[in-house]
Amino acid sequence: MSLDRRTLLTGTAMLGFSSLFGLWPAKADINRMGAYRLTDAEWRKKLSPLAYNVLRHAATERAGTSPLLQEHRKGTFACAGCDLKLYDSSTKFESHTGWPSFWKPLPKAIGTSTDDELGYQRTEVHCSRCLGHLGHVFDDGPKPTGLRYCMNGVALKFIPA
Repeated sequence: MSLDRRTLLTGTAMLGFSSLFGLWPAKADINRMGAYRLTDAEWRKKLSPLAYNVLRHAATERAGTSPLLQEHRKGTFACAGCDLKLYDSSTKFESHTGWPSFWKPLPKAIGTSTDDELGYQRTEVHCSRCLGHLGHVFDDGPKPTGLRYCMNGVALKFIPA
């Protein structure tokens, strides 16, 4: 499919109209929903270079490198970007993938979107507050959900109970 000027202008106009009439959330609406916003310079200052690349540019940390793989205490895993609590430690399990994995997020903690960067569709997981990229969710997890939230450890921080 090629993109010509008419298609681009029509699409841009439709997106603007849908935002105007409430069919698509405008940036201001996202801010009203409680999103945690920083400038790019503020994100760079707040996060390590790897955490910045993962949370703000959807990079992936190298498998097996996260200290959180060995974290087995009771507590909560929160977003490294904005401190929103994301997963209870009771939902963490050993997936043998090289990334911290959970079978269920806390209520209203995450959002999802479609990611086709690798040429096939995956479900991307992001923090519902700061919209930082956390990882992906797959349907090969344990009961009771059957889901595997495969998270970048550098995008998380652990808060002991």
